[in-house]
Amino acid sequence: MNHATSPVGAPVGTSTQLLSSTRRGARLARLLAVTELRSRGASQDLTERAELVVAELAANTVLHGRAPGRCFRLTLALDPAADRLRIEVSDARGDLRPLSRPTDTAPDPLLTGGRGLTLVTALADHWDCVPYPPSGKTVRAVLTTPVEV
Repeated sequence: MNHATSPVGAPVGTSTQLLSSTRRGARLARLLAVTELRSRGASQDLTERAELVVAELAANTVLHGRAPGRCFRLTLALDPAADRLRIEVSDARGDLRPLSRPTDTAPDPLLTGGRGLTLVTALADHWDCVPYPPSGKTVRAVLTTPVEV
């Protein structure tokens, strides 16, 4: 576990893990995220939403961002005082960037995929994708406020 401080001096716990770009690596990312957040005292709501977001982002990187012989990186940055979490999943395929589906169109019910980022959009306050040098990308999601039901 690496530790850092936020700009206002509140403690922020940051952990980073390299994982194999396999289905097993994606599953391990989800399990590690839940264990890390529980051990740091994150709220149940935040932990449950993070579990789903990490699962989707890790699955996407294994399916679409995989490069032979390259791992993916999971980074969690938790500020427990603000109940705020930043999730970052980095892979080696910067040429393939995620696209969000317009929220006003329904997904095709016959497709077996394509709903993951819609789920991330619903669970996170916001998400984006940025370059990860030298040739990869990082998909970041921030979770803070509870989801309104």
